[in-house]
Amino acid sequence: MTLLPIAVLLSALLPPCAAAPEPYKVLEPPLDTPWTSRAGNTPWAATYPRPQLRRDLWQSLDGIWTFQPTEEIDNQAPPALPLEKEVLVPSCIESGLSGIQVMGVTNMWFGTKFSVPPLWTNNRRVLLHFEAVDYEATVYVNGDEVGSNRGGYTRFSMDITESITHSEFNEIHVYVFDPTDNLSIPQGKQTKRLSHIFYTPCTGIWQSVWLESVPENYIWGLDLTADMTGNVTVTVHTNKQQSTPLEINIVDTATGKYVAAEQLVSDKTFSFTVDSPKLWTPDSPSLYNVTIKMGDDEVASYTAFRTISSGMVDGVLRPLLNGEFVFYFGPLDQGYWPDGIYTPPTPSAMAHDLELIKRLGMNMVRKHIKVEPEVFYEACDRMGLLVIQDMPSMRVFDNRRPTDDEQAEFGRQLEVMVRQLRNHPSIAVWVIYNEGWGQITDYHPEFELTERVKRLDPTRLVDAVTGWHDHGAGDFHDNHHYAEPQCSTPWYSQPNTAYDANRIALQGEFGGIGLRPDDDNLWPLRPAIDTINETYEIHAGIESYHYRARTLLRLLREQVEMYACSGAVYTQTTDVEGEVNGLMTYDRRVVRIDEEAWREDVKADGLMATNNDATFIVFYLEATRSVNTTFHEVTNRRCCPSMWAT
Repeated sequence: MTLLPIAVLLSALLPPCAAAPEPYKVLEPPLDTPWTSRAGNTPWAATYPRPQLRRDLWQSLDGIWTFQPTEEIDNQAPPALPLEKEVLVPSCIESGLSGIQVMGVTNMWFGTKFSVPPLWTNNRRVLLHFEAVDYEATVYVNGDEVGSNRGGYTRFSMDITESITHSEFNEIHVYVFDPTDNLSIPQGKQTKRLSHIFYTPCTGIWQSVWLESVPENYIWGLDLTADMTGNVTVTVHTNKQQSTPLEINIVDTATGKYVAAEQLVSDKTFSFTVDSPKLWTPDSPSLYNVTIKMGDDEVASYTAFRTISSGMVDGVLRPLLNGEFVFYFGPLDQGYWPDGIYTPPTPSAMAHDLELIKRLGMNMVRKHIKVEPEVFYEACDRMGLLVIQDMPSMRVFDNRRPTDDEQAEFGRQLEVMVRQLRNHPSIAVWVIYNEGWGQITDYHPEFELTERVKRLDPTRLVDAVTGWHDHGAGDFHDNHHYAEPQCSTPWYSQPNTAYDANRIALQGEFGGIGLRPDDDNLWPLRPAIDTINETYEIHAGIESYHYRARTLLRLLREQVEMYACSGAVYTQTTDVEGEVNGLMTYDRRVVRIDEEAWREDVKADGLMATNNDATFIVFYLEATRSVNTTFHEVTNRRCCPSMWAT
């Protein structure tokens, strides 16, 4: 029997008068990456979106949907499918990979059709999951409104069982409203008013969409932590919120041996102990597989045994990992892509950045005012990269403060982010405010927000204010200073404040030294090119660039040895649009630094050395070593379609 292609089957269901949508194709972005041409139509469809709550029965809806802009919804009915243009989901409609590549759309529709696998019909529920839609989403299935969400960085789900049919195709419509720059919302670096450190926005369904089959009583959430003493704390949440017997098993991934098998009940918090666990560190990121069986439901997860805390070491307050001082060192990581904007072109592209960070001997990444897909944090868990996780900043224009309602919404979305990510062992620190963006200063809400985060997650540290407007909240005294570090020094520059010995000293940003790349590796839009010289420090050539980088690392080392510096964030992983201060160019084709020389400077093994029981960072700088470097390049192509013309 010959099976008809799915596109043929779908076309048979279209109304006779429905016009065919404009076919999908990748539009040439201003700058591509080595993965642009490899993305295809389903780059994320094989990747399970929620690695800490896995089931076998799932179906990706990633792929080619249709799209059209619209006016405000105003109770309008979902339009007939297909819509005007085909679009890649997930993607930002401003990106070349989306097939749309337009900016400035505020209201829009997305739509697709799907069928339900036959095995999902026997007394089971069907869940529809969205990992992230920017900014507000209203979802319809076969014309029924089944749910909505506000917030561009967090996942949401709905039970669509009563709205679907198992005998034919079903329709999904998603109405999206994205008020970037028009309302004060958590939007991070996104802007339609492009400038040096604010970049192309992301609109639409930019993370995965998928279906899942679950029994009538199912596990919808899991809170799971494990500390250095072997203590495991677990709460299994169910949709019916009724105490239901369950079994939890924990297995050492290295040996395959069971280390715990507990009989518990759902919707209550329990603790038990695992003897002599292997501890998670950046040098040895030991993970344990977890399975939970509850009636007809079974989920797989993982955890790690580790404790994040603070304590006095030789008279200085330090961040501790498993009771020992570990110096946090790594890059500011913005997660922008020239071909995908917020959405990496492929999972391997996303992993590429993290692999470089790890390969260079760094042990941390600061995820800068963006929340990534959960598989990003899974990769950090498995590689052994500590994460300093920022809350996406609220942007306020026209010199006004956030309203009470806007501040309340910021706090709500902060809580959602913490709840969503708190099971990932790699996350060590939550950041609330960056450089005063959206921060109210006529009173100090960071104190209350810090306490709120600590109630939600007492297992981590909180950096209430990174940059300035520091009033003493949180676990860190964190300043930003370009290019040279000022970490716990007895001097400081405005708008920073004098070092507070009652909190951990962190250099939240420093470095930022820039070197204009060749035109083939440069984001070629005029607004970005015109602001290159706003990069914190621009160098004429590679020799002075490497000399300066070595100088900054030496200064940081001295501040660790002489004062109380406990961590530093180097700006940044890659160039982003008009910022040309990355370890790599924006297209990831050129690694600016000499990898071998960088590894020698930083010395891997977590950047730590122990000398006479005093732990401090050591860079092993070699003043006589040549500063010459070898660029790592691959063939590239650059293109510039009409929407980006300047």
